[in-house]
Amino acid sequence: MEKLTKREDQIMRILWELEKAYVKEIIAEFPDPKPHYNTVSTIIRLLEKKGYVDHNAFGTTHQYFPIIKKKEEYQKTEVKNVLKTYFGNSPSQMILHFAKEDKISEEELEEIMKMIKKKGKS
Repeated sequence: MEKLTKREDQIMRILWELEKAYVKEIIAEFPDPKPHYNTVSTIIRLLEKKGYVDHNAFGTTHQYFPIIKKKEEYQKTEVKNVLKTYFGNSPSQMILHFAKEDKISEEELEEIMKMIKKKGKS
């Protein structure tokens, strides 16, 4: 799965939320200043080439929908990439990083420990 650019990610988040949409409907979801119609249309066609989006044609109009149905599928891939690139495929190194940076609360660490213990019992 190819990594998304920032704007591609924005459009995918909108499509995941709307489930299907025309370019004008996607643009309407952006905050001001809204991107130009041609820009969004071009990015959606790139997302089609990357395998994230498909469309239904209604004459010359296209209604787009995500092929990757869940944001979680993309997140899973992205987390794997971050683990590989920055933490040597070590989830514990990533957790330690966030713990050292005070990005994980004590409650979150306790929840992680509960999940680890539960998984160990399975």
